[in-house]
This record gives sequence, C-alpha cells and structure tokens, in this order.
Amino acid sequence: MLFTEMGLSSGILEGISELGFVEPTPIQEKVIPILLEEERDIIGLAQTGTGKTAAFGLPLLEKIDLSNFFPQLLILSPTRELCMQITRDLEQFSKYVGKLKITSVYGGASIDQQISALKRGVHIVVATPGRLRDLISRRRIVLTEVRTLVLDEADEMLKMGFREEVDEILKETTSKKHTLLFSATMGPDISQIARNYMHNPLEVTVGKKNAGAENVHHIYHMVQAKDRYMALKRVVDYYPDIYGIVFCRTRQDTKDVASALMKDGYNAEALHGDLTQSQRDYVMQKFRERNLSILVATDVAARGLDVNNLTHVINYNLPEDNENYNHRTGRTGRAGKDGTAVSIINMKEKGRLFQIEKTVRQKFEQKPVPAGREICERQLYHMVNKMSSFEVKHEEIDPYMKRVYKQLEDLSKEEIIKRFVAVEFDRFLDYYKNAADLNIKDKPAERGDNRPAMKKGRSMSRILFNLGKGKGLSKREVIDMVVNLSGQKGIEIGQIEIFKRASTVEVEKKFARQVIREMNQLNYQGIRVEAEENYEFTGNDFRDRSKGPRGQKKKRY
Repeated sequence: MLFTEMGLSSGILEGISELGFVEPTPIQEKVIPILLEEERDIIGLAQTGTGKTAAFGLPLLEKIDLSNFFPQLLILSPTRELCMQITRDLEQFSKYVGKLKITSVYGGASIDQQISALKRGVHIVVATPGRLRDLISRRRIVLTEVRTLVLDEADEMLKMGFREEVDEILKETTSKKHTLLFSATMGPDISQIARNYMHNPLEVTVGKKNAGAENVHHIYHMVQAKDRYMALKRVVDYYPDIYGIVFCRTRQDTKDVASALMKDGYNAEALHGDLTQSQRDYVMQKFRERNLSILVATDVAARGLDVNNLTHVINYNLPEDNENYNHRTGRTGRAGKDGTAVSIINMKEKGRLFQIEKTVRQKFEQKPVPAGREICERQLYHMVNKMSSFEVKHEEIDPYMKRVYKQLEDLSKEEIIKRFVAVEFDRFLDYYKNAADLNIKDKPAERGDNRPAMKKGRSMSRILFNLGKGKGLSKREVIDMVVNLSGQKGIEIGQIEIFKRASTVEVEKKFARQVIREMNQLNYQGIRVEAEENYEFTGNDFRDRSKGPRGQKKKRY
C-alpha cells in the first residue's frame, strides 16, 4: 500500500511527499485507515522509531476545523525534546493544509510566550504533562473543545512520575472525546488508564507485545568491572562510523565516561540532569547534526529523544528496570534499518542480562571484546575505502599538485601509499601494539538460571520485606540497603525481585540475620519495614519452606 492509496487529502500528501514518504510503516498502515473512517479509542503498541507520530498525526490533521481556534487535538508527550519533535513533524505534515495553528507547551521555556500563543488561538496543542497542568491551574488553557487526546510514549510518562498530572489533565477534558494511547510496552499502569479513561479501545499491536525491535542485533561483552572503560573504547574503535548513544546508570558515571572519552580524543559529550536547558539544547543540536558521534547519557536525560539513523546503542551499565532496555535499544534500528545494541557487563551482571533477554524476548549473542589486531584492520580498511571513494575537487587542489609531485618524485607509488596510510594509522598501531585480552574466560550459563553467578561455596538466604514498586523501590536501592546494613562492601547479592507491595533479595547466608535485624529497625517513607528469612514469595503470599512443601500461609503484604 502507498500513502496515495489511503484516502489522505492532497494538502497532506503534498507535505509528506516533500519528506520522502511513499509507503507507510506497519503501525501507520494499521492505524491511519481506522482513524480516517471512524472516531474511536485506540491503544497502539509499537517500538520507538516505528512512525507513531505520522500514524496518529496524518489522519487527525484531516479532522481539524480551521474555523475553530480552540484546541481540538491535544497530544501529551513525556519530554520537551519529544514535544518539540512532534510539533515539527505535524508542521511539516500540514505545510500545505492552510492556516493551521500548532503550539507546543513545555517546561524550561517562557510560560508567558506560551500563554500569548494560546491567546491568539490554536487548533493543536502538544504538551508535557507538568507544564500543561501549570497552565490549567492558571486557567490559561481551555480543553473543553478537545475532540481527541493522544498519549504518546505513555509508558515513559508514567515511569517518569507523571501519573498524577495525566490523571488531572484527563479529568479536565470532556468525556465525549476520543483517546489514543501509544506505548512501547503494555504494563499495569497503562492498562489502568485504558480502563479508567478509554471507551472500548481497539488494540493495535505491531510486532510482539512488550518485545524489542527485531532488526536490532543484541550482543554483549563480558569483562572485569575495572576494564569496562577500556572495553568501551575498543567497541567504539571497532566501528569507525559509529553514531550512537552510550547509556550510563548515574549522572556521575555519565560525566566521568564522557570526560574520559573527550580526553582520549573521541568526539563525545554528556547529556545529564545537571545541564541547563540551553546547554542541553546545544548538545542535542550538535548530536542531531552529527557534529558529535557519541552521546553519553542517563536514562532520564535520554527519554523522549528522537534522533534518526543511530548505528549503535551501548549499555555501559545495564538499566535499573529491565523494560528500559527496550527504550534504550529502540533508538537504533529505526525505519527498517538495522541497528546494533552492545552491552558491556561483568560476571555479576550476567544473570541480570538473562533476565532482560527474557523480558524483551530477544536472543543476545556473547562476543569477545575486539582484539587490537581486529581493530587496526577495521580502521585501516575503513580509511582506505574512504580515501578511494573521496570526491576530489580538482579546481581547488590542482594548483598545488606540481609542487607535491616534485617533492614525491623519488618515491614509488607503493611507498607513497604506505606513507600516507602510516601518517593516518600510526596512532592505532602504537596504541594496540601490545593490547591485553580483556575477555573473561567463562563457561556459558544455562539460560534457565537468571541468578548472578555466585562464588563457589557461598550459600544464600532469601529475605522477604514489605517494600515494593508502590513505594518506588528500585533494585539499586535494595543493593545499597543490603550493603549498608551488612557493613560488607563485598557481600554477595543474588536475585532481586520487586513486586507491587513486597520484594525479595538473596544475600550470603552468614549475613542474612544481621541484614534482617537492621531492616526491622528501618522506617522507609513512613512505613515500618518488616523482613523475614527463608520464604518463597509468589507475588500474592509466601510460604515458609522450612515447614514442608505445602508450607504455612503467612499474612499478605
């Protein structure tokens, strides 16, 4: 099917033709005809970068009443960057539609200018939840005329803590509107929004639900923790044309890794929460224009980024939440192109990686960290290929060639080539001349075992305690809690499971009683912590395994 066969107006077709749109993506092919023919609620599940903006944008643009200068279409997005990207896309789609007014409202920009734009009259508002709630509380925006509400990247919005804002905004709109919810994953919070605010929604899924993009190749390298940065450099050097994002767990890691890469001569910069909005915009502009080849970022800073043609996503640290792996890697392999996701892990993280593999339903391939010789070969052949395909501007270079020929007349063609290659290539040859092997020699683990590898001879105890997702508990906080309460930096920590109201963590048996004793002294966000040992938790209740196979039922958390 072609866009010209979908029933779109001539103005829309002219706009998207200028952008090079010919054939719709799978999500566009499914959603556009539905929205053109009827008005109904839709849940669209598709990975980041599959063309969701055009899927809802093109048909909804057709339904705007240009004579009514009140917001008729409201689009909520999790971040300023995505908000601006959606606005740019809609403006390009509707370039030949007439005097259509689109306004974006988001934090970090002048609210007075945004209020002025709303006063002049708009047809479409693209907003972040926080700024829109601010405008509602000031009574500077009227949502009673909104016919369609779109929640784009809804899972990201909820993970970023915008649940309360989204609920308030939805209550401000009329019940007669239609709601479209687009998300990469279908979690419990998304399902609850669908139940509370949508009317008989049609679910449209592209690919497997909650699965990663199929055209992304997932690989991992296993190294000692101390060699993680050296492995990152080798990965970057192995891909001479890399244009990608390196994900780190914390702001400090982001700063440290970006600083080290820049010091070592790489074209990289950091994106993190300590940057001002103007600094953030400057970095992103450089990255979008490919004046940067590597962006080092945290999950929070990179949420909602819409950057095309990324070749690689590198997980310098694994994400805290397994589902975040999908959001990270969904930024490459877009628009039918192939992408590569590389994870650099140590032995303790192998179990976590296997958990992620199950969550995203993708097979990961373990590969050795590229050796020095391999890197040198890749760089050499890349340079030669670049040289052979380089277009010479004869009118600019010819005036200098007579003197060049004179200086090189005593050298053979082969010698000239060798010397030019050496000038460009000596840096890699010198650096990797005696490069060590960074790989850990490891026997493959069974895929059914999703626990981190334990040191031989250490027995583990499982601890159950009454804190969970409802209190925003993360695995990193559990690890920090166990380390601090045990007083042992080297304590072995096994599988961690976080449920809605409770969690379990495996710790070395000899420290379990101390950790439990200290946990029971804690007060966490107003809750008195209760911890117990040796229970098998099912998500609803737990059984004391020491009482026998059927066990004694305990109270629920």
